[in-house]
Amino acid sequence: MSKQPIGIFDSGVGGTSIWREIHALLPFENTIYLADSKNAPYGPKGKKQIITLCEKNVEFLLEENCKLIVVACNTATTNAIKHIRDNYNIPFIGIEPAIKPAALQTKTNAIGILATKGTLSSELFHKTTNLFGNGITIIEQEGEGIVQLIETGKLHSEEMKGLLNMYLKPMIKANIDHLVLGCTHYPYLMPILLEILPKHVKIIDSGEAVAKQTKAILEKHQLLNTSKVKAKHQFYTNGNPKVMTELLDSNYNVEYLEF
Repeated sequence: MSKQPIGIFDSGVGGTSIWREIHALLPFENTIYLADSKNAPYGPKGKKQIITLCEKNVEFLLEENCKLIVVACNTATTNAIKHIRDNYNIPFIGIEPAIKPAALQTKTNAIGILATKGTLSSELFHKTTNLFGNGITIIEQEGEGIVQLIETGKLHSEEMKGLLNMYLKPMIKANIDHLVLGCTHYPYLMPILLEILPKHVKIIDSGEAVAKQTKAILEKHQLLNTSKVKAKHQFYTNGNPKVMTELLDSNYNVEYLEF
């Protein structure tokens, strides 16, 4: 069973940022990545619909004999992780914005959170901010339009730069020293964010922590692939394969799949 793949799904191509971290830490693990780009972003959708979409993704990956599934989407995690853990007998790794390290490390007592509507309005998000946000100014900003631009291949467009300038302006004014990225699409914005933000602002995403947690859970369940054979990686999308191919910047095969 240890040679079976790790399954990873997201509401689009953004979760490939998580896949990168997992592959870097666990280079011999086979993986299957599923991008539900047709339904991106999940943020504006209601909890019931998000759960239905997650079930569909999980069942596809189970049919592919995945031994563990990473929900590489903040909105899917905050809205559906409990439901899918209760209904499927397989380990799941979820993702949530890295509010805790930002809140513990801030020197200016002000942090910014850029996330989707579905994450910012979720019960889990509010619980986390209440737990770690005492005495700290938290500037929340919905990144409306960002996911759509990335999914349509407009990552480096002037429109994207304009949106980010607008979203970050209040955070800079509030003197944040940490920016939490609350969507797996957002690490791909890093070059633009570094241009806009003051040099002292630290940008935090969840990728590395998720990779470490994936390794820990594989070890706990004795599912770690000890083989030193070159890993196989398969990427599926119901959107435009070219968008994911450009983000991966490699020779990985991205296959269009209607699901």
